[in-house]
Amino acid sequence: MSTSVPTAHIMDHAHRIYSEYLEMPGLRLTSAQAQRLLGVEAAVCTSALEQLVKAGFLRLTPSGQYVRLTDGLPVPPFRMVSAQPARVHVSAKVS
Repeated sequence: MSTSVPTAHIMDHAHRIYSEYLEMPGLRLTSAQAQRLLGVEAAVCTSALEQLVKAGFLRLTPSGQYVRLTDGLPVPPFRMVSAQPARVHVSAKVS
C-alpha cells in the first residue's frame, strides 16, 4: 500500500501557496508556518513548496524560509524625464 500523496492534490496546494505569495509581497514562511497557515499535512505542504522551488517561483533561504525568488532583488531607480515641447517645423513655399 502506497502512502504517497496524489500529484493533483499537491498541485492544488501549490496553487494556493502561489496565490498567498502573490497577495503578500515579502512573505517569508518556514514549512511549519506554511502548514499552519494552509491547514495541510506536513508531507503535502513540503511537496507543494518544493514544486514551487523547482518551478523557480520560490527559493529556500539558509534559515529555512521560503521566499519569492524575485523578493529582495535590486530595482532600478525610477527616473523622471522632463517633458520637452514638441518642435513644429513649418516650411512655407511661396510661388
